[in-house]
Formats: sequence, C-alpha cells, structure tokens
Amino acid sequence: SNFIDDLRVYVRGGTGGMGYPNLGGEGGRGGDVWFVARERTTLKSIREKYPQKRFVAGTGANSSVKALKGEKGKDCEVYVPLGISVLDDDGKQIGELNAAGERFLAARGGLGGSLATNFLPCKGQRRTVHLDLKLIADVGLVGFPNAGKSSLLSKISHAKPEIANYPFTTIQPELGKIMYADYKQISVADLPGLIEGAHANKGMGHKFLKHVERTKQLLLVVDISGFQLSIKTPFRTAFETILLLTKELELYKEELVTKPALLAINKMDLPCAKDNLDELMTQLENPQDFFHLIEEEMIPENTLEFREVIPISTYTGEGIEELKTCLRKSIDEQAEQANEEYQKKKLLLLQTPK
Repeated sequence: SNFIDDLRVYVRGGTGGMGYPNLGGEGGRGGDVWFVARERTTLKSIREKYPQKRFVAGTGANSSVKALKGEKGKDCEVYVPLGISVLDDDGKQIGELNAAGERFLAARGGLGGSLATNFLPCKGQRRTVHLDLKLIADVGLVGFPNAGKSSLLSKISHAKPEIANYPFTTIQPELGKIMYADYKQISVADLPGLIEGAHANKGMGHKFLKHVERTKQLLLVVDISGFQLSIKTPFRTAFETILLLTKELELYKEELVTKPALLAINKMDLPCAKDNLDELMTQLENPQDFFHLIEEEMIPENTLEFREVIPISTYTGEGIEELKTCLRKSIDEQAEQANEEYQKKKLLLLQTPK
C-alpha cells in the first residue's frame, strides 16, 4: 500500500563520554533522539529513507586535558507527519505531535563520566516505539462501502481516488481539499468504508475508525436506496444505515458522536429516490418513533444531530454546490464558536484575582 499509518522504530540515545579521573573532568552527555512534526512528511518516506528503522544519537565527547568538560553528543532529529501518536511497546501513548514544529523526546542520551559515576559514562535510553498516524482533516467522510464517498471527494475536491461499482474500492484513506473562490480551503478525508462490527475490528475496523478521531466534523454519506454488503448480509434501508453508522462510531469511542455532523443523501438520480427521501426525512424528525421496527442491538445510545441534510447525486452533480456551501458554513461556525470560548476563558483569567 502507498499509505502507511503505523510504523515501529528503534530509538537509542547516545552514550556519554568518558570522564578524566586525574583532573576531575566530566565527559559530555550523549545526544538525544527527537521526533519533530513537519508538514508534507509521511511515514512511508521515513520507511524508505531509513529501511532499518533505527535512530541512534551521537556519543558524548570524552573529557581531556584540553577540554575537561566534554561536548554533548549530536542529537538525532526524525521528522514525522502531523497527527502522530507515539506509543510504547505495550500500546500506551507516551506522546503526541499535532502541529508543525512540535517536538517529542523519544530517547534521552546517557550522562557523561564524572566523579559520581567513577568517571565511567552511562548508556543512553533505548526502546522500541510505534508511530501511529491519525489523519488531521476538517471533514471526515463516513459511510458504508459503495455509498459514493470516493465519487463525492472527486466532485468537491482535486483528489483523484479510485472509483468502481463494487464495495471496498477505498482501502486506504484519501485526502482532498475543497477550494473556494475567496481562497478558503477545507480538507476532506475519504476513509475506508465501515461495515457492521467495525468497532470490534471487523473489516478495516480500527484502521478506519482511528482516523475519524482527529477530524473536526463528520459528513455521513448514505445511499438513499439502502445498502447490502453481500447476499449473506441483511439489506439495510437508508435510515437503518444512519443508525448503524452512529452505533459503530459510538461503540468505538463515545465522543465521536458529539462531533458536529452533516448528512449527504446520495444517488438521488435513482428511481423512487424522491419517495425514499420523503420517508427518510420523516424518520429523521423523530427517530425514536421508528426504533420498534429494528433490532435492539442496532439502536445507538445517542442519535446524531445533523446540522444540515443535503440530497445529492454524484452522478448528475445535483446538490454538490449546496453541500460545499453547507460544509463551509458549518466549519466557519465551529471556528467562530471555538474563538468565542477562547476569548471568554482569556477574559475569565484576567478577571480572576492572583
């Protein structure tokens, strides 16, 4: 695959330099290994550039008559993509890098030899860590396979995802940008299609769901005519699809369903689409009134509140411009709300007596 979202690497801090017993000289400290977030960097490029996946910092300089205090060893800086979580071998998160320039100390260098260590140097910290990537995007497309997410991304952005009339066309995340006339840009991530049981890691499961975590908003894409993965799986109506998608998100991580969400009803060019849409809108107005028609395990604890419901057709282009406008409005409103909350906190801090 061209896309890598997890990389296991070995890091080792540099060994300290030797002390100088006769004159009480102290060896230089070993260099450190740092992960540094940088734009336009990928885990794939790291793997290609460093196939051994080993990062070792420089050794500290020995103490000598000319330089009683040895120089520190050279640091090793590894540039990583934005959206990286650093995990230890037990899967525990030990660091996070979300903005360009952020740094994480992956392995500390050893102390140089001194009186305290009988002038013998210490070895640097060594460990194996996982670089776990979660895509950062303004909008994440969520839907079952064949809902038309890839087609939609190609319509609203400059991305060119693979498109075909069978499930699981998308097997790796695809990023696109919507460009507006005033040069505003909104990033959109087309993520691999969910299936029932994704929260339990069925299908692409967690590989898909972890990327939803760092998107600001969700755009659910649903086929108005319903969905059936195969002849062995049950047919799901558009309403059932929405409930199932919500349930999968909720079971993976509850806070995902608290994100701002929009709903795109796709394939409005199909026969009976208008009648199906009228029925769906009635169901969405009071979803609880229709829960008795479906299995209990399909019902989410909390239903998603959609900011907008937009009927579209990626085939004819119907509703695409309206959808782009709605996405822009929703993102702007969220940014404005976040700014207001920040200003309130700032004001509160100024008013609070020291």
